[in-house]
Amino acid sequence: MGMLCAVSFNRYGRLYYLDPAGFTPAVGDRVLVPTDDGPEVAECVWAPQWVDEDTSGFPKVVGLAVDADLRRDETLRKRKAEAKVAAKKLIKAHDLPMKVVAVDHVLDSPGSGGARTTIYFTAPHRVDFRSLVRDLGATLHCRVELRQLSARDSARVQGGIGSCGRDLCCATFLTDFEPVTIRMAKDQDLPLNPLRISGACGRLMCCLKYEHPLYQAFQASAPAVGTRVTTPEGDGRVVAHSVPKDSVVVRLDADGSRCSCSRASVCAPRQAHDAHYNPSSGTP
Repeated sequence: MGMLCAVSFNRYGRLYYLDPAGFTPAVGDRVLVPTDDGPEVAECVWAPQWVDEDTSGFPKVVGLAVDADLRRDETLRKRKAEAKVAAKKLIKAHDLPMKVVAVDHVLDSPGSGGARTTIYFTAPHRVDFRSLVRDLGATLHCRVELRQLSARDSARVQGGIGSCGRDLCCATFLTDFEPVTIRMAKDQDLPLNPLRISGACGRLMCCLKYEHPLYQAFQASAPAVGTRVTTPEGDGRVVAHSVPKDSVVVRLDADGSRCSCSRASVCAPRQAHDAHYNPSSGTP
């Protein structure tokens, strides 16, 4: 048991959880967060609270940001904006099929090895950008690195809104990309329409992966579609599943109406379901 707080480097960006290490930042306060390039300024979006889990493995807040830290952060943001504008202009001048996704900049400080700008981009194929790097270095007066991102990584960096109306999972809480297959969409009875099962990156939606075990567990214990069952409303036949509600839809024999029953309230099948039953036909 320990205390945790949540911070974000960008408004509505990914949340990072840290041990407050004795500090008590309020929501909206700026704090210093340890990174590979030294402490960086982030905004506290969740004040320190006690949690039940072990917090020994979480990084610790370095301290509360002071005026010097805020000025340094403002300078860093300006350098990033300047680098992004310069990169777009030079990419257009070199006629390269590249799209700048994000820019990272490290200020010249002791131990940093000098100022460095990293430009993340997407492209339909591998690009020869050696001349572009030379021109960028001469324009920005620092060491420049270019890194090509995949479609999924690009969506994670840029963020956005998914088809569910919420922020992209990859930009909020997902830490690793796991393989997603079309079989998962079939098991969840989703239409195999690329526009319906693809995310903002154009690949299969990540939620198909981490929701898949729920559907597998439901299908392993729920009566199959077409099975005759006994419910609190009477006897009938299963015509559909509603996994999010943990229920099955049953057409009652008495009057042909449908009722939604929880999986636990449906008794075991009274007999094997009819192999010739067609759920779409409505024929019992």
